[in-house]
Amino acid sequence: MVARLTPDQKAPKNSKASASISNKVAETEIPKKSNRGRHKKPQEGPKEPEYFPEKRNLEDLWQAAFPVGTEWDNMDKLREINWDFSNLEKVFEEGGELYGKTVYMFGCTEPQLLEVNGEQKVTLIPIIVAVVSPIPPSDKIGVKSIQRETEDIIPMKAMKMAWIPYIPLENRQSRVDRLKTQIYTLGCSQRRSALKHLKIERVKQYDYCLPYLQPLKADEDEDDTVVNIMYPLEPPIVCDFDWELDDLEEFADELVQEETLSEDQKDAFKEYVKEQVRERKRAQRQAKEARRKAIEDMDPATKAAFENMQFYKFYPVQTPDTPDISKVKVPYINRYYGKAHVLM
Repeated sequence: MVARLTPDQKAPKNSKASASISNKVAETEIPKKSNRGRHKKPQEGPKEPEYFPEKRNLEDLWQAAFPVGTEWDNMDKLREINWDFSNLEKVFEEGGELYGKTVYMFGCTEPQLLEVNGEQKVTLIPIIVAVVSPIPPSDKIGVKSIQRETEDIIPMKAMKMAWIPYIPLENRQSRVDRLKTQIYTLGCSQRRSALKHLKIERVKQYDYCLPYLQPLKADEDEDDTVVNIMYPLEPPIVCDFDWELDDLEEFADELVQEETLSEDQKDAFKEYVKEQVRERKRAQRQAKEARRKAIEDMDPATKAAFENMQFYKFYPVQTPDTPDISKVKVPYINRYYGKAHVLM
């Protein structure tokens, strides 16, 4: 009787060969990787949450005011010290002296010899001047040329400067056009990266900028009769000449006797002094005329605003991280603004 296979069964072609191959495969089975020498990475516990100090609402207010007249190379030095202007912030908070008032602010710097980390060094102190006024104090800037002693009064926009609304931190997510701010800071849109493309004379103009204010009264030196002389010799002759008190001939003779000026340079020196005196008198006349015309052109509201302007001058608050500036605080702002009404 012959056994028959079902369709799903297959007879092995060579049972001995199949067994031999199976044995070899079993013998050459790929070994499993050993865990010897391996270290399990320890499981990290839950991370401690990081806490960052909450930013104050007006924390960057002092930095928003462009430090007018500061050399571009010195801008970064202002951040080397952790200056604290919390006194400026407090006057704008509810209950503060300037809360709810319209204020225009600009920055400047004052170089002083201070002790920093146990070492005496010339340090730039940042200063903030706040002008309390319903109108901008000026749309002009004073620029002192490199060669001349007097300033040229030019529009702010010529130096890429303008009054910019300041937005407190808590309101910066809101639409600016819907906000009603009462704080304006003097900003400058000149990019530092573009300075290398400007002429040296243009870059230097920024070093000689002064916030301008058209005074209603004559400043202290408008009728001054003294001119500063710097006669171009090697070394230069540096002195002061008073055209009312000094006789030019005697003045030049004294310099010759002191061997500061040679006899053959005497006449040229006298002409130079005369030109300096003429230039100074011309500048004084122009200043008086500009003030007279400005007053005449003012409407009563503008004139009242200028007469009632209040100037606040802010120095940084003393902290353990900042040098002692208590002995160098002065109310003087600049030749246009004169002295501050309030020194903080």
